[in-house]
Amino acid sequence: MPKLILVNKPFGCLCQFSPSGDHPTLAALVPVPGVYPAGRLDTDSEGLLVLTDDGRLQARIADPRHKLEKGYWVQVEGTPTEGALEALRRGVDLGDFVTRPAGAEAMAEPPGLWPRDPPIRVRKAIPTAWLDVRIREGRNRQVRRMTAKVGLPTLRLIRYRVGPWTVEGLGPGQWREAPASL
Repeated sequence: MPKLILVNKPFGCLCQFSPSGDHPTLAALVPVPGVYPAGRLDTDSEGLLVLTDDGRLQARIADPRHKLEKGYWVQVEGTPTEGALEALRRGVDLGDFVTRPAGAEAMAEPPGLWPRDPPIRVRKAIPTAWLDVRIREGRNRQVRRMTAKVGLPTLRLIRYRVGPWTVEGLGPGQWREAPASL
């Protein structure tokens, strides 16, 4: 039976097990041999990372051809307009590609959200807001690039869901095993 592990990757942690520079890696969080990330999160992104020891399952989770939805809580600089949200919903031309249409809604700060260490930078004259963004692809820094393109630079990015799995109940750096079925 394949292993599937859900981990809440903290800010500053690399999505790899081998050491690299001064950043902590998954090896410091998950002492389970033989599992690998099914998808990645940038060092400055937080939240749900799915690990598995099954290559087919890893490909099914990570490959955009399978259209497995990923959900993100995005703290942005500025106040989202309906026009900006609609642009995200239609798809955004990022120059090197046009994103697929995304789910995008303004939201309140997620309940029970853990503090980030270090905290985001705050500018008193510029408000911040939260978005719920859902995509079915996952190119390099895609959500950050999308929000910046519509005039809402990302300050904090937390993946809260990958397909049927969520980060619910996991604090930063915590992990648990989950059923490996899609």
